[in-house]
Amino acid sequence: MTERFTHEALQRLIDTISDMRDAALAHERGLQSEIDLVHPEYRAGARNLLHYLSLRAHDVRDLQRDLAALGLSSMGRLESHTLSALDAVLAALCHLADQPTPAQKDAIQAPADCQTGPARLAAHAEALLGPSPADRAGRIMVTMPAAAATDEKLVRELLESGMDVMRINGAHDGPAQWEGMIENLHRAREATGRACRVMFDLAGPKLRTGSIAGARRVVRPRPQRDVLGEVIHPAMLWLTPSEDMHAPTFDVSASLPVDEHLIRGAFPGDLVRFKDARGNKREMRIVTRDNTGCVAEIMKTAYIVSHTPLRLKRWGRKNLKGRVGKLPIQPEPLRVLPGDALVLVREEAPGKPARRDTDGTLLRPAHLPCCIGGAFAEPKVGECIWFDDGKIGGEIIERDADSITVRITHANPRGSKLAAGKGLNLPDSKLTMPSVTGKDLEDLDFAVRHADLVSLSFVRRAEDVLALEDELHKRGGEKLGVVLKIETRAGFENLPRLLLAALRSPPAGVMVARGDLAVEIGFERLAEVQEEILWLCEAAHVPVIWATQVLESLAKKGAPSRAEVTDAAMSGRAECVMLNKGPYITQAVRFLSGVLERMEDHQQKKRAMLRKLSVSQLT
Repeated sequence: MTERFTHEALQRLIDTISDMRDAALAHERGLQSEIDLVHPEYRAGARNLLHYLSLRAHDVRDLQRDLAALGLSSMGRLESHTLSALDAVLAALCHLADQPTPAQKDAIQAPADCQTGPARLAAHAEALLGPSPADRAGRIMVTMPAAAATDEKLVRELLESGMDVMRINGAHDGPAQWEGMIENLHRAREATGRACRVMFDLAGPKLRTGSIAGARRVVRPRPQRDVLGEVIHPAMLWLTPSEDMHAPTFDVSASLPVDEHLIRGAFPGDLVRFKDARGNKREMRIVTRDNTGCVAEIMKTAYIVSHTPLRLKRWGRKNLKGRVGKLPIQPEPLRVLPGDALVLVREEAPGKPARRDTDGTLLRPAHLPCCIGGAFAEPKVGECIWFDDGKIGGEIIERDADSITVRITHANPRGSKLAAGKGLNLPDSKLTMPSVTGKDLEDLDFAVRHADLVSLSFVRRAEDVLALEDELHKRGGEKLGVVLKIETRAGFENLPRLLLAALRSPPAGVMVARGDLAVEIGFERLAEVQEEILWLCEAAHVPVIWATQVLESLAKKGAPSRAEVTDAAMSGRAECVMLNKGPYITQAVRFLSGVLERMEDHQQKKRAMLRKLSVSQLT
């Protein structure tokens, strides 16, 4: 035995592990009242979570290195069975020190071991998300495009490609479209024999920028081009009758109201020719149609305004003439520069751009209404604020009852565009608004009738979880699974409390919503935070959904980036991976399914170095 591992050194390790075990049990006893509220079948996970939090309240990396040097478990994979792992290491150390294992006065049995812990997590994932496919453990969730409401073939192809959970986004479309999606899923399940659950995503209190003055009625379709300027994907337009406009049932870049007789007379392959607002000759080709409108593709950028004359041609001959109807207002975005002041106002009046002199000096800052409801009074001077998924950022420098003045600190040096309806994040602010909105309560009625699980957006506090559970019970939906979307700093920092609250009425899961979460915590911290979420949920035996921008380039453009492929491979450590909609979503599902199958043979979870976790302090 080396000097480093004398009997005295071994005894110090034994004492350290014993102290950790005692602290874990003390932590459990201190929160026994909360464990008692957890559903009996999930109390093992709640107990194990508290043991894990106790351990992660300390930096044990030196201890890990010493244990690894002795050839013992370094405790890098104890998330699902913390107390059992401590007992096993303690027994091994006592054997090396040639002394009997200390009798445990408490004689408490560990809630899980290296077999039952992962098994419980797998069982809880199946209860929430349905059975895993035979060839991979991870499920695939797909966000439904509007076309899924009318295109049964699309839903069937998604199911055949590997979709295991259908996600309906409550922030888009409406009950009629949602019901169409679910009916198509029922038919696809019958035709394929594959299982697939439905998750309804409550929109939640998304903070957004308000309307902006100076708008124009113009539609600008713009095809995607490669670096040489060649078109790789045409722009898609939805042509709908001006007199009876319908929402698009396909994924398109814009809607275009036109005379109804053009819709009735158009068939796939027909050309619609016109001159745009700049006098350029342009043409659209009809791709497909249904009883509410047509989809047309255009290969060149065009500026289309209201009342533009149209000529429909078939086989080179003029068939029909018509016009574009009155186009909806397209707001002009504000332009902000680093150092500019931007005034957010509570009033509903449209925002106004900044006024500058001939030298570009700011004379009057831009004004922008802000849709944050009752949370308007909560941000404070000195706190940061982010717009449009983190593209623009600033610091609050002044505020009163009706306005918040922001100094822009993060923007393109030549100016960034800030449009209406863009997301707004206040990561430093202690917002108290409820996570369940009035619209969410209306949508819950639909979810209880049609969905298998619901997701709670922008959850921050345990009270948010309990409020949703109360509403589900009122509607007879207590059997629905609940997914907590972690997309705010408060949601991450309160995750242990959120888990304990959710386990009162399981099944429950967690979604790592990496879009808003990255803005809230900082992009540089996203990688470590998503790891911590995976660890905490594994400790609680709660399944995780890995979401946001997975294979986004493949789904939207038809080819993934190298970084996205690596991200997809890493996502297999979660119990489910979510893909967002796009023209190539079916190919993305097949690609992801193949990646997850191959990665299944290489890894399940990862060994971790156990530094102190800031979120471990649960009292």
